[in-house]
Amino acid sequence: MLVAREWDRVPSSATEPADGERVIVPARLRLLVLSGPDQGKQLDLEAGSYRVGKAPESSLVLTDRKVSRRHVELEVRADGVLVRDLGSRNGSFHQGARFTQVTVGAGAVIRVGDSELKLVSRERGQRILPSSEERFGGLVGRSLAMREVFALLQRVAESDAPVLIAGETGTGKEVCAEAIHAASARTGGPFVVCDCASLAPTLVESELFGHVRGAFTGADRARDGSFVQAHGGTLFIDEIGELDVESQPRLLRAIDARKVKPVGAGGYRAVDVRVIAATNRDLRAEVKARRFREDLYHRLSVLTVTLPPLRERKEDLPLLIRSFSAKQPLAPAPDAEALLLEYDWPGNVRELRNVVERARSMSSGATLEAAALGLGEGGAAPRTFHEAKDRLIANWERAYVADLLKRTRGNVSRAARVAGLDRVSLHRLIKKHGIAADDSDA
Repeated sequence: MLVAREWDRVPSSATEPADGERVIVPARLRLLVLSGPDQGKQLDLEAGSYRVGKAPESSLVLTDRKVSRRHVELEVRADGVLVRDLGSRNGSFHQGARFTQVTVGAGAVIRVGDSELKLVSRERGQRILPSSEERFGGLVGRSLAMREVFALLQRVAESDAPVLIAGETGTGKEVCAEAIHAASARTGGPFVVCDCASLAPTLVESELFGHVRGAFTGADRARDGSFVQAHGGTLFIDEIGELDVESQPRLLRAIDARKVKPVGAGGYRAVDVRVIAATNRDLRAEVKARRFREDLYHRLSVLTVTLPPLRERKEDLPLLIRSFSAKQPLAPAPDAEALLLEYDWPGNVRELRNVVERARSMSSGATLEAAALGLGEGGAAPRTFHEAKDRLIANWERAYVADLLKRTRGNVSRAARVAGLDRVSLHRLIKKHGIAADDSDA
């Protein structure tokens, strides 16, 4: 089991957004209970103050046994929603950090007890509440981001419309497509994969639509394309952003008409296929750059699912590692835990799986050793738990102070007030991490 991140234990008195972005407060705001015993409860917010807790007189009454009678107070203001912890027994958390008070805007999620509360715009209408499950097909996760994806995928699976899966390389787009297929009415039909990134432009049409014998040099026999092979099931077109512009109109025609014309054939062949496409590119940007047809983009993105990168859901690491080693359970050593949490996983879940498999072969028994992970700076992992822990905290400190100074335009006095620190302590952190600051206000 991985330990909680060190910053989960660091209280924050910041009254400005932790991420430094501009707080957005819609005119019509709503507090929605995303998870917990009261999932689905909601409270419409206007300017003013609202209390959340188990007390009957609370504006939003929760039955969560880990929630205090007077847990948090929300003050809706023009510049954001100020959330204050009212001395609760189990604390209040935002972005994994325990806080005494924090200013947030639309989209923020506050955790109190076992309940997650989200600020949403009332204009968005009915939201899909997060799933209570920790997996959907081969996708695994208990983070809010993944449980929201699971709830969306369940709805997507009930439809037969085209789906576009977006996400960085290694986030599990093919696994997601397979999960949609398996949960759909087409589960008894074939699941066929066509990878555009591996196809030469001259072979795209043959791969997708097939060809007749003698259609081109080397075509010594007829071949069914991916559409025909997927008849009655699902066609997964991976790396759709790599499809050349010349082939895009033919793909659009096949999806719209539900029929394909093999290369060299004189007529069309009807197909019954659901198309799921995936990309690690920003297709809207590709459309603007005229590298991707706008009409094809809109046809493919009738339903869109975006898979979050692993660095944004590190709380899923323990569950993922267990899923990779179900037959041979593995437990990271303490220093390995800290290192796994510190790393940003540019290769996402695919990289994690490879790291775990490599470490398993290099570690003794059922323990993952830090030295076997190969994730340290310059390829060298920290030697001890305390070394890994110190590096983790130092990285968090550096990022926090740099962001704090950015938001206060380098003004040390204001930054100290925002962070709830004295100037001497803040100066010590600035000097420690070599961060530039303007101290002209001293």
